[in-house]
Amino acid sequence: MTQEVLLLPGDGIGPEVTAQAARVLDWMIDNAGVDLHLSEALVGGAAIEATGEPLPEGTLEAARQADAILLGAVGGPQWDALPMAQRPEKGLLGLRSELDLFANLRPAILYPELAEASSLKAEVVSGLDILIVRELTGGIYFGQPRGIEERDGVRTGFNTYVYSEPEIERVGRVAFETAMKRGKTLCSVDKANVLEVTVLWREVMNRLSAEYPEVELTHMYVDNAAMQLVRNPKQFDVMVTGNMFGDILSDCAAMLTGSIGMLPSASLDVNGKGMYEPVHGSAPDIAGQDKANPLATLLSVAMMLRHSLGLTAPADRLERAVQSVLADGHRTGDIATAGESVLGTQAMGDAVIAALAAQ
Repeated sequence: MTQEVLLLPGDGIGPEVTAQAARVLDWMIDNAGVDLHLSEALVGGAAIEATGEPLPEGTLEAARQADAILLGAVGGPQWDALPMAQRPEKGLLGLRSELDLFANLRPAILYPELAEASSLKAEVVSGLDILIVRELTGGIYFGQPRGIEERDGVRTGFNTYVYSEPEIERVGRVAFETAMKRGKTLCSVDKANVLEVTVLWREVMNRLSAEYPEVELTHMYVDNAAMQLVRNPKQFDVMVTGNMFGDILSDCAAMLTGSIGMLPSASLDVNGKGMYEPVHGSAPDIAGQDKANPLATLLSVAMMLRHSLGLTAPADRLERAVQSVLADGHRTGDIATAGESVLGTQAMGDAVIAALAAQ
């Protein structure tokens, strides 16, 4: 049965990296027996320019009907002056909330070939393999009330950091189940010494721990977790945390791998349907210049094939292809070190497709 994949190229370098993903998926359809149908829709700034809205109803309906969604990136400086509710990022947040994509999986894996590209010493990061599970549809990014208002003659901004017990429990179960399939260690990150909402977070994680006796659960305050990611990142296997902390820590972990251009992500609902996207964002400073690294997007495709489409063998094949091009010395500018030749976005896509064909 043909499965539907919705491509949302978005803004900045999003269309460039998504185009390489479409090429890889087309190759798999033609050569690897993968039965998929690809379609495209507008989101973010591109949707604003065409329709006046960051998330048109047609895009949302197409996303609801799709079996999986691949997003490029949203945002850019040309839309920064718009009211908050009309900015491109609201398209992304709207997809997450409307589709209830509550569990964000962000792997941070350092390929051996990129050890020298990391900002830390090779011996500190060599062999790094962390998975951050981030709650994605709650917390301070969605809490109400929020806004900017005048109080006693002074303009005051405010947001609400709120989590319910069921919200914490469902992402906690994803984290524990994930840890069971990996190293059976889980670090829950909070700020329970000052924030009541994370006191509840810690209580729920402790309660869930009794259901997973094989998993060693530890707790860490978010400021210490940020320090430990830089000091000794290999102490972590699976980390679980809330929306804002996960946003920050996953970008910190990204730089341990050599480049944020190497990090994929998956955002899943309770049934495993997901939206997949590179972590790097729209990078408007290099958009349209054939400089973007498409590998995070291609690794997101591998996650999509595995987690939402049930195509494990093609997912493995694509991940092997990415590792092969790195082993062969192919680099985009963000992961190249002195003396290494640099490929553009299109050429890196060519290299991955050649590596797929060679298997």
